[in-house]
Amino acid sequence: MSPNLVLVIVVGVLFAAGVTLLLERNLTRVILGITLLGNGVNLLILLGGAYGGPPIVGVTPEAAMSDPLTQAMILTAIVITLGMTAFLLAMAYRTWLLTGHDEVQDDVEDRRIMQLAERDQGLEDQDAPEEMSQ
Repeated sequence: MSPNLVLVIVVGVLFAAGVTLLLERNLTRVILGITLLGNGVNLLILLGGAYGGPPIVGVTPEAAMSDPLTQAMILTAIVITLGMTAFLLAMAYRTWLLTGHDEVQDDVEDRRIMQLAERDQGLEDQDAPEEMSQ
């Protein structure tokens, strides 16, 4: 059986919204993005599984059993998403207590590396016209 088109669109929207929120610098939005991605993965796993009845042996011998692996994977993914959400909530709360906001700041070393990269890029741009003229 083919998956329902509405569910496939919902998976796409959940993934798109989750990735968009993950790219933000606000930890609250990152937490929401992780949650949306987790729910999107759960729905994607559910769509990939085989349709059928419950995995009970002996109902009818000729009926095919459904695969319990998808159910186990979704339960595992729910637990992992819950653990990740709890960790990120604790980190966001601790950041808010220490700094008064939950926005992720650039590290001093990251800023230094960006300045060096910009300076090197500027030097390469200045060298390019000289190479073309030779």
